[in-house]
Amino acid sequence: MARSEKGVPVKQIARERIQILFRLAQETRDNPVLSARYISLAREISMRQRLRLSKQQKRSFCKSCGTYFVPGENLRVRVQHGKVVYTCQECGNVVRIPIRKNTNR
Repeated sequence: MARSEKGVPVKQIARERIQILFRLAQETRDNPVLSARYISLAREISMRQRLRLSKQQKRSFCKSCGTYFVPGENLRVRVQHGKVVYTCQECGNVVRIPIRKNTNR
């Protein structure tokens, strides 16, 4: 595998492309197939370049089926026992996110 040329910020270009793809997925949320394709491409780029997705990006799609979440349409959000529970309406995948207490006084 060849090394990238000096001065070519490949990771920065990949980050920008991931941002663009997530924005396009949000804009095309009326078309679930196209939106899922944009999410899939963004995930492939992040894995290939070994870039982490932000928490906001990770929580905006289903890791099981790749659907972009639209609360009320394909996502059910509930608060149960100190956790926010995301349930994908497409595949039934459940994600539980702990609610952190504010430690700043």
